[in-house]
Amino acid sequence: MTKRKPLVVVTRKLPDVVETRMMELFNTRLNATDEPMGRAELIEAVKTAEVLVPTVTDRIDKAVLMQAGDQLKLIANFGNGVDNIDVETALSRGITVTNTPGVLTEDTADFTMALIMAVSRRIIEGAKVIGADNSWGGWSPTWMLGHRIWGKRLGIIGMGRIGTAVARRAKAFGLQIHYHNRKPVHHKIEEELEATYWESLDQMLARMDIVSVNCPHTPATYHLLSARRLKLMKPEAIIVNTARGEVIDENALARMLESGELGGAGLDVFEHEPAVNPRLLKARKAVLLPHMGSATIEGRIDMGEKVIINIKTWVDGHNPPDRVLPSML
Repeated sequence: MTKRKPLVVVTRKLPDVVETRMMELFNTRLNATDEPMGRAELIEAVKTAEVLVPTVTDRIDKAVLMQAGDQLKLIANFGNGVDNIDVETALSRGITVTNTPGVLTEDTADFTMALIMAVSRRIIEGAKVIGADNSWGGWSPTWMLGHRIWGKRLGIIGMGRIGTAVARRAKAFGLQIHYHNRKPVHHKIEEELEATYWESLDQMLARMDIVSVNCPHTPATYHLLSARRLKLMKPEAIIVNTARGEVIDENALARMLESGELGGAGLDVFEHEPAVNPRLLKARKAVLLPHMGSATIEGRIDMGEKVIINIKTWVDGHNPPDRVLPSML
C-alpha cells in the first residue's frame, strides 16, 4: 500500500533540484515568488501544514506557534541556526524541530577569511577605484596601504565547527590562533592549531589584532560584544562577523568606526536584517555584505538534502537525525 504523503509547506524558493525531489516525495506547497511570507501567511501555513520548512527570514515565534493546528508535527528549518524559531514552545506543543548543521561550515569559513582579507587589505575600496570614472592615477608607494595579516593574532569567538574551520584556514595564513568558548576544545585540536584558550573574553579582546565572531545567537550571546567590550579592543584591531548580527551592539560599533577607535569591520550579518544601520553604511572602514557567507550552490543543495532526510526519516516513523533539543540551545 502506498504511504500517504504529508503536506509540506516551504516558505521560500529553494534550489530547483531540492524542490523537484520534495515534490516527488511529499505533498509539497512551494513559494514560487520567493517573497518572504508575511505573518498572516505564516499563521495560515502552520494551521494547514504537517511539515513546515522555514528559513532564517521567517520568525516562527510563540504567537505563530500557538495558532498551529494539531496536524503540525515537524518544523524542518532550512538553515543551521534556529534563533528564528521558538523551539521551546514548539517542543511543548509536540512539534519536532530540525536544522541543517555542518553543511555550511567550509563555505562560511572561506567567507570569513575573505572578509578578513577584504578589510585588512582594503580590497573593496581598491575595486571601487577601478570604476566608471577610473580615478586611479597609477601605482604609488604610499597609496591604499592596508595591513599584513601574517603574524597577527586572531581571536575567534565560538570554536564550534565553523570557528575551528576558520582557525585551520587562518593558521595557514600565518595567523596566531586564540579563542574564547564555553569550554576548551579537545586538546588534539588545540595542539593541531597551536591555539590559545581564553576563559575571559574581555582579556582576549584586549590583545587581538583581528576578532572573528562565529558563535550562534542565543539569549546569552545577544550583544555579547557590547559597547564596553568593543572598547577593550585595540584601536587598530578589526572585527569580522559571519555569524549573527545580534551578537554585536551595532550602534556602538558604528560610533567607534566613526571616531577611529577601531581599525575596521567586515560584516555579513546585521542586527535588524534586511535593514542595515545607516551609520554603518557611512563608515569608511566597514566592508558590508548581504548575508552571503553560506551562499554557494553546493551548500544550498546540501542544506536541502538534509531537510529532505529529516522529513523522510520523520515520515518513516523515526527520530530525524538533526533534531534540535533544549540542551542544545
